[in-house]
Amino acid sequence: MKFYSRKWIRPADLNAHGNLFGGQLLQWIDEEAAIFAMCQLNNNPHIVTKFISEIDFKASAKPRDIIELGMDVVEFGTSSITLCCEVRNKVTKDTIITIDRIVFVAIDAEGRPMPHGCKKVIP
Repeated sequence: MKFYSRKWIRPADLNAHGNLFGGQLLQWIDEEAAIFAMCQLNNNPHIVTKFISEIDFKASAKPRDIIELGMDVVEFGTSSITLCCEVRNKVTKDTIITIDRIVFVAIDAEGRPMPHGCKKVIP
């Protein structure tokens, strides 16, 4: 797993219990995963999120924590790419969330799936 992105937890990111709001974290994950998928597909910006598997919250993040978002390729399909994700605390390395499958699909100008032509991970 490669951790490319970091976020600093600020007061605006918190829920009513003073922890990182799950919806905010999912927004960051979807954005980071999309960027990672685009990079793996030769910088193709014409992709959409098709599927996100079970989201497993393992720990919370508090104000002033720094978290890292990690992505890895699970598989390449003809028009799709499947990633996995882990978010962890930068300092303690405690896992905050895991997602086993995030699927993106390459689309044409009409929004239909189209082959992306990629088969291997781009470092």
